[in-house]
Formats: sequence, C-alpha cells, structure tokens
Amino acid sequence: MNKIIEKKQLNATNILFRVEAPEIAKKARAGQFIILRIREKGERIPLTIADWDKDSITLVFQPVGKTTNELAELKVNDKILDLMGPLGTPSHIEKFGTVVMIGGGLGIAPCYPIAKAMKQAGNKVICIFGARNKELFFWQDKFKKVSDEIILCTDDGSLGIKGFTTDGLKQLMQKGKIDRIVAIGPTIMMKFITLTAGDIPVVVSLNPIMVDGMGMCGGCRVLIDGEVKFACVDGPEFIGQKVDWDSLLNRVKTYEEEEHKCKINLQ
Repeated sequence: MNKIIEKKQLNATNILFRVEAPEIAKKARAGQFIILRIREKGERIPLTIADWDKDSITLVFQPVGKTTNELAELKVNDKILDLMGPLGTPSHIEKFGTVVMIGGGLGIAPCYPIAKAMKQAGNKVICIFGARNKELFFWQDKFKKVSDEIILCTDDGSLGIKGFTTDGLKQLMQKGKIDRIVAIGPTIMMKFITLTAGDIPVVVSLNPIMVDGMGMCGGCRVLIDGEVKFACVDGPEFIGQKVDWDSLLNRVKTYEEEEHKCKINLQ
C-alpha cells in the first residue's frame, strides 16, 4: 500500500497527489505512467507520472468518473491499495534543437518531466499551453525553470492568445525553425496539432482505453502506420503523423454512453 503524503487542489478541476513510492520513483522516466487501484474490487486506472523525487511520485488528475471521484475523496496519510509502475516506454530524449511542448488542460502536467529532460539535454524548450480560461492553468513557476518561453492560449481570451494551442503553434511556426513537437492533451487536440505541424515531427501521448497496462488485454490497441500497436507497452508516445486518428477517436468513444450515465449518477 502507498501512502498519500501531499494533497493539493491545483485549480477548480485538477488535484495533485504526492504518493510514497520509492521503488517506482527510483526507476521513473519522463513519459511513463502508473496504474492504480484504490480498493480490492476497484477499477484500475492509468495516470501519468507528473514528477518524482527520491521517495515519491506526483500524480495530477481530474475527478470525472467513479474512480477518480473516489480518489479525490482520499486525504493525506490515506493509502492507495495498488500502485504499479513505472509503465510504458520512456520519452525519447536527446538534443534536437528547438523543442515545443504543447499541453492542453490536464495534459499540462505530464509535459513537465519531458520539458525538464529536454532542457537538461541542451534543447531550447518552448511551451504552449491551452485551457478554457486563465483560472485553469497551473505550475507556471515550475515550467519557467525548465522553459525558454511559455505561450498561453485560452478559449475565452482571459489570458494570452484567444484561441487554441494550434493558434499558438501557427504563430510560433512563423517565427523560426522548430525541430520537434511534443503534444499531450485531448485526442482531438493532438490530432489537430499534428495536422498543423506539417512535416515537423510531432510526438503524441495516446490515452486509449487501458486495463492491464502490460500488453495482454489488447484494450489500448491503436493503429500506427497501418500496424496494430499497444499504447501501454509500445507507447504511450508515438509519432503523430503515423497515428490513425479516425480509428483512435472512435475507440475513445466506445463507452461514451456509459460514461455519461456514470456522470449523471455521480451528480
């Protein structure tokens, strides 16, 4: 069992947990995730490792369904029954030149360890973050330490560029050469970032339905360059230009009706 040693409300929708997990923290790398289970008969859910230190890992999540709402009710010193990880293939880190990190909503959190690693590798790191309004941004101070520039985009124009992350990317592309893009956020956002980028390599972190996290159930299968891959073991990161976005968008909607009913029951 893993003890929660810090709980923080980052904004109106996102919650941070720092969880005691020395064995996972020792092996964690940028881009990896864990799967947790709160109780014996509970659901298994994947969460990206947003940061770590010697003895703990940081998780950022949004209460949207039954399990994440149950998770949000836990307090400091409460324990999570199962925590498995680190899972997934780590991000490919090297000196590319100018790397643009793009995060949408909750996707901002998993951008942090990748941006940090890219900066340590000698890259110029520019971050583009998008949210519905200015109140939903978080960790700007943390990102300032690992970024050369931060561009904020809001749907309502309350901060930065009025528009989407694609608008921020278009403006940046007009200013100079970009060697690599890493995009994390809603599936539709990652698709349109890829379309906007043209021939600039875009690395996307895919989040299809996932159960075991070890490549056995096949629930997280995605089509990459015409071949079936598993997001849990082959990913979660893939080159966006090789992703079959239509297939992926259909898969993430598989349980849309059931998810809607679940949200109604939670209200």
